[in-house]
Amino acid sequence: MRFPVLAALIVSGAVLASAQNTVPWSYRGGNGPMNWGRLDRSYRACSKGHEQSPINIHDTHRNKALKPIEFHYMSGPVTMVNNGHTIEVDVQPGSYILANGVRYDLEQFHFHHPSEHAVNGHLTDMVVHLVHKSADGRLAVVAVLLNANQSIPNAVMATLWDHMPMTPGKSEKVTAIINPAGFLPPDRGYWTYTGSLTTPPCTEGVSWYIYDQEVSISLSQLNLFSALYPMNTRPLQPQHGRRIESTR
Repeated sequence: MRFPVLAALIVSGAVLASAQNTVPWSYRGGNGPMNWGRLDRSYRACSKGHEQSPINIHDTHRNKALKPIEFHYMSGPVTMVNNGHTIEVDVQPGSYILANGVRYDLEQFHFHHPSEHAVNGHLTDMVVHLVHKSADGRLAVVAVLLNANQSIPNAVMATLWDHMPMTPGKSEKVTAIINPAGFLPPDRGYWTYTGSLTTPPCTEGVSWYIYDQEVSISLSQLNLFSALYPMNTRPLQPQHGRRIESTR
């Protein structure tokens, strides 16, 4: 199943759902994406920035110098949080990636329905964003596109969904062993560009790595999340001439 881009542009939309702020925002109405930049001075980048995310992935440029991302993820318990914008999964310290020679520590991962980035004008059913931060504060987000096209559930999602907090503001500790690597596709080709957080304060300078191979989830897994969040996706943003590089 795929969503046309127009749906993302018409219906309110967001990445970093864990962005810490105190001014309320939402995906609809007066506090929706079109007004984020007016809600607070700290959100000005949402309307004034020139490197905003998400964008439509198209006209990519192959860069043979790009190296595979190295994943060093640890298995362990996690805490699931329903923060009113998405389901966020907070992990214990120790997991990290190496991307372009930089170490980024995994802080959390969360989900959007449908996906935020489009590929040649289309959105997938969901996306998981794995959010990382370097020692000097730089952010890197690995995005894995999810599609409900088979009845077999994703194993990691199956364990998490059994503990999903259904009420905003609630959290649930998951003692079962979770490894976020279970969301990664077998083929690790990716697109990369410089963008922003997709929720207020829409901070720029975020390194995005979007895998081009989709990962399957079951229809029931999609339906459980979409019942909570029918649309938690920021509309597509202007590319402003940014170069999107590809490993192939």
